[in-house]
Order: sequence, then C-alpha cells, then structure tokens
Amino acid sequence: MASAQARVAAAYDRLAREAGTDSPGGEAVRTVWIALRPREDVAAEARRIDERAAAGEPLPLAGRLLAVKGNIDVAGLPTTAGCPSYAYQPEADAPVVAALRAAGAIVLGVTNMDQFATGLVGTRSPYGAPRSMLDGRRVSGGSSSGSAVAVARGWVDLALGTDTAGSGRVPAAFNGIVGLKPTRGLLPTRGVVPACASLDCVSLFARTLPEARQAFALLAAPVPPPRPPGPWRVAVAVPDRLGDLDPGWARAYRAAADRLAGHGVALRTIDLGPFVEAAALLYEGAFVAERYTAVGAFVDGHSGAPDLDPTVAAIITAGRDVPAYRLFADRERLARLRARTEAELGDCDALLLPTTPGHPTPAEVAADPVGANSRLGRFTNSTNLLDMCAVAVPGAGGPAGFGVMLLGPARTDERLTEIAALLEGPRRLAVVGAHLSGQPLNCELLSLGARLQVTTRTAPAYRLHVLDTVPPKPGLVRVREGGAAVEAEVWELPDRALGILTAALPRPMTLGRVELADGTTATGFLCEPEALEGTRDITGFGGWRAYLAAGGAAPPVPEEGRPRR
Repeated sequence: MASAQARVAAAYDRLAREAGTDSPGGEAVRTVWIALRPREDVAAEARRIDERAAAGEPLPLAGRLLAVKGNIDVAGLPTTAGCPSYAYQPEADAPVVAALRAAGAIVLGVTNMDQFATGLVGTRSPYGAPRSMLDGRRVSGGSSSGSAVAVARGWVDLALGTDTAGSGRVPAAFNGIVGLKPTRGLLPTRGVVPACASLDCVSLFARTLPEARQAFALLAAPVPPPRPPGPWRVAVAVPDRLGDLDPGWARAYRAAADRLAGHGVALRTIDLGPFVEAAALLYEGAFVAERYTAVGAFVDGHSGAPDLDPTVAAIITAGRDVPAYRLFADRERLARLRARTEAELGDCDALLLPTTPGHPTPAEVAADPVGANSRLGRFTNSTNLLDMCAVAVPGAGGPAGFGVMLLGPARTDERLTEIAALLEGPRRLAVVGAHLSGQPLNCELLSLGARLQVTTRTAPAYRLHVLDTVPPKPGLVRVREGGAAVEAEVWELPDRALGILTAALPRPMTLGRVELADGTTATGFLCEPEALEGTRDITGFGGWRAYLAAGGAAPPVPEEGRPRR
C-alpha cells in the first residue's frame, strides 16, 4: 500500500480535480461532502502516521482514508446532522471516530445525509442529493448517503454512518458496497446526534467484507453464542410473499438463496409477516415520538426556516402529539411480534432478505416522499426494534441497486459476515478495451485464472472515448443522456485477482459497476469523466475492436448525440 502521505495527496488532488468539472464526479463532490478538513492538517497527520508505522508501531489501518456521517462528531469540523442552522463545533471526536483514528485511519471530512437521519432516500438535505454510484438516474439511498457514495467512488476506504431504520444498509445496496449494522449498543453512540436514541446504531461502510470486518473488529469484539456443529442454517422468504419488487429483483433474490445452498447452507422457508408488521411500527406507531425527543425543540423553534426539510420537520413534529398510552401499547405489540419472529427463525443462524424492494428515481421520491421512503424500509425498519444485527452486501449479478442482507440475533455479528462471504462467489469483470480477447492486456486476465463468461454489450447508457495514452486505450463513462450500448466481455475471476488488478490500475482508470444489456451488473473498468475532455468519442463504432478494425478513424458525432457531463 502507498504511504499515508501519498494516499492523502492523491485523494485531495482527485477531489479538487473533480470538483472543478461539470460532470457527475463534480456534482458528487459537491453533494457528498458537508465539510473537508484542511489539506495541510490532514497531510501533517499522514506524515505522523507514516513515521509511527516506520517506527514499528502497530497501526492496522495506517493510511486508510475515512469519511464520517454529518451527525457524528469530528473535532474541528461542524456537526450539522444535515441542517446548517443546527450546527455545533464538537470539542472531541466521537469514540467510534477516535478508535479508528487510533488505529491509523485518517478522516478526510464529514458527509451529507438525510436531515436528522430521518429518511432512507438520500434526498432530504439542504446540501443537495447525491446520486447512486451504480445508476446516476436514481437516488443514493440514505440517511447515510454521503458516506456510502464516498466509499463507492473510491474517495475513501471506510466510512461511518448510522442505522436506525436501515440508513447503513439501504445506501450500501444502492451503491454496490458493504454495509454492516452491528448489534444495538455494541458500538458507543456518544458523540452522535440521536434520531431514536434507544434504537440508534453506528454502522460501517466498506467496499469489501474483509475491510468491513477488520474495522468492526477494532471497534468491538463480540463473542458469538455457541451453536451446535453442522452447516449454516438460513431462513428465506417465498419470493411471491415479499410484496411488490422492482423487475428482476425476485429472480436476483432466488439466485442469492441458491448461491448459499450451493455452499451447503441449509435453507428454510419462513413466514415474513411478523417482520413486516414490526417494521411498520417504527414510523406508523408511537416510536416516532422519540424523534421529537431528540430534536423536536429545535425544529419547533425554527419552524419555517429555509434549511429545514419540510418532510423531515413534519415527521418529527408529528411525534410531539403521540399519547403516552400508545407507546406502552406498541411496546406490548412489539413484544408479541418479537416472540413470533423468534419462533419463525427457530434455530436458523440468519435470515436472508432483499435489502430494499426497489430503487427509485428522485422524481418518484418527490412525487410521494413518505410512501417512497416507507417502501424502502419494508425489510430494514424492523431490525433494531427486534434487537437484531445485519450486514448488507451487493447482489452479485443482480440489477443495479439490488442487494441482499443477512439478519441475525443480537451479538451474532461475526457469524453473519462469515455467511455473507458465501454470497460473494467468483467476481464478474466487464472489459471493453485492452483486456478484451485478442487484445494486448488479455494475458493479464488469463494469468490470474480468469475465464470468459460471455460476450455482450453494456446497457445503452455509456460513451466510449480514445484516451491520450501510449499505447492508446479506451475510456468508458456512464452518462445521463445520449448514451449507447458498447461491446463488452464479462470474465469470471477469483476474488484475489480483482485485488491484484485494482492495485495496478493506472489513472485515470477506475473500477465501478457496469450495467449490462440484460439488466445485470458487473465490476468494470471505467474512466474518470474529467480525463475525457478533448478526447475522441468513438461510441459510434459500437466498441473498441470495431474502432480498431476500421483503422482508428473516428466518425463525426452529431451534437445531439454527445453526452452531457
């Protein structure tokens, strides 16, 4: 790994470069970060990290870059909870931040969020609305929107979020990364602006399970309860009992269950009814009153303020008038539901569910803010009410934005990550240029044990350019308008192989999710949009090999066919 100083310098250079462009990357910089630490301060901290590591001090996260959700205290930066007029200056890091920094992680800044952690959509913030890294036409998910996107875009290695109703899992799914929601109370919530204090959890984002597990182990050391020997036992729901799902999501859920079964996991079908009933209690019952306890006085005192999100304010103030008897009645109802869910799970180690039922666009959220948000929480809202832990992972090969999560009894966090590792399987890599069959770098894939799976095309959402490199190579970029399908090959390769390719990847190339013609996704080689300025757009050829076969003379591209970056 590069030195901490080199990684910090590269991160700030990239953020400055992207922020100055009118591209999806530039928009992301402006909507993801609420505040960045001064570069010189971070550089000085990185120098000290390198010196300590060189002296032999054990720093397991030395030089890892960290983003922190805007409702978690970072000394020297404002804690806003997504509301500028609420901001205060903390005197110290929250304990979870301090623990990761003590292990060598370096905080770059604090990130955007649904205001007061009230939302799963990622659009309820005066700082803007980040978009999904997988599909810029759709929401990022929330409330930990900025933290998830910062990890997915590769600006940081790890990020802290919070998860009361699913805020650490929904944005993980929508950005193709890992979201780990620990057992309630396992990580301290001191220094965190409460949403529902009795249910709040600090959560972790990472691009891979090993990275998430390493960070989690530094924050908590749970001892899983003993279990009898034998194969893992995982509960699943009948797909047609999951309610309405986006197209292709039921099939992707079945594929995830089949993948576990292929690893010898014993599957058992259960009734999801009590879990869904418990989920409805979080916002439709008396528990919403705790949101008013947290920040209700502030919201009342700033009624009509331009930086208060009206949907958030309405949800919080509605909690003010909840009668006390309803809370006791809902607690009794929850106790009965918990007994039913425990009976359904029986001796199962985990429950496998889609993380969300679908992935909406900003327009769909705007048309029905409460309904769209409620739909996203169908499977996540009950987790903390039922005192369960969870880990969300990308749905390998599923539609963009589809992900699955494993839920388990309290303090089985490590067990869940072990089972989740079985969902990863071989990695799929989409290539469009020098790694194609017969091209100069294809030997790299073959030497790593990769196997060609299919020759196909991307979804009609990309542009292909010739980069100014020696030798020339193509750069693929996703665009919101004016996109087309591009020839691609999908290769299956071992997990370790992807890490080797990533480590050797030169700028301006980057790894991200590529949507394919059949609606599935694969990891793929993409290009930073700002590197395409002044380059030749060769999308009209349909692919890199067709361009080379034509002698490399790019056809003119009509103005109306050019992407808006």
